[in-house]
Amino acid sequence: MITVFDPRQLSHAPRRELHNGGWTAYNETPERAATIMAAVGPATPARDHGMAPLEAVHDAAYLDFLQVAHRDWIAAGREGDAIGYTWPVVGRRDLDLSRIDARLGRYSYDAGTPITANSWTAAYWSAQTALTALDVVAQNHQRAAFALCRPPGHHAGGDYLGGYCFLNNAAIVAVEARRIGLGPVAILDVDYHHGNGTQDIFAADPDMLFVSIHADPATDYPFYWGHADEGGTGAGIGTTLNLPLARGTDWAGYQPALDRALAAIAAFGTRFLVVSFGADTYAGDPISHFAFQRDDFALLAARLAALDVPSVIVMEGGYATAALGNNVAAFLRDDAWRCRDTD
Repeated sequence: MITVFDPRQLSHAPRRELHNGGWTAYNETPERAATIMAAVGPATPARDHGMAPLEAVHDAAYLDFLQVAHRDWIAAGREGDAIGYTWPVVGRRDLDLSRIDARLGRYSYDAGTPITANSWTAAYWSAQTALTALDVVAQNHQRAAFALCRPPGHHAGGDYLGGYCFLNNAAIVAVEARRIGLGPVAILDVDYHHGNGTQDIFAADPDMLFVSIHADPATDYPFYWGHADEGGTGAGIGTTLNLPLARGTDWAGYQPALDRALAAIAAFGTRFLVVSFGADTYAGDPISHFAFQRDDFALLAARLAALDVPSVIVMEGGYATAALGNNVAAFLRDDAWRCRDTD
């Protein structure tokens, strides 16, 4: 399978995050991408598609903020990485405030996603990586392609960051795929954590299916999204399917939810699939609590490949760095995805 990667993604390297009530070393490190590349490389370089595909998903003011946030943090006399401490979650007014702390609160929802001097560059090229993987499938007639995206994207909403995510790579690919006529498009999120940003972006969209298999948000991040009774809003009711599972779920326990997910994708008439892939379902992941083994990732890939639709696989989470490369390589095995020309 063709892998797409841009080394500028490695430039985003926060020092620490707030996790479970205390400061800890940042989990979403550049080493994650490096160990994956060592296992699956070489890679095709990302091509620059400009801002238009990002603007089709994200609010213009939010994109402007991401580009200047760290600069304004330093200009305000701060040091290190920019991070919010006040969030207008109750009775929020749509105010245009200039103080950097106010804007950090306005455009984020957690304290685990610091902004560094290089965050915008890395996030921009993460999105371009995903779009280039779409080019590989759409223009080169490949069955599937892998976008090694870092930082990840599925927690980022149209106008907010969080969960290590700044730009929603999966949503950007899905919207672009629909624009070029590849629809109906479905997004399947198989990260341990619910893709709340992706759900939020498409909640009212009747023409985009979002399906997520993830840890029960009653016990795991992001807590406020991903519950089974969330089925979309307005015209999009019925195009969101959440399948939360208990901590400790292994491959055998995962399969019934996967059966439901694949049935929904087939019933939607899906002609193009975006997979938000997280390897944090692995039993040894330090911040997650499922029980996948390495070979289970190949079994998962074979089930997704059996849908027999063109697919872009977008990297999301996975933090057991020593095992990460092998786990991702197992998921990308060509004998599972049957990666050949579709002509």
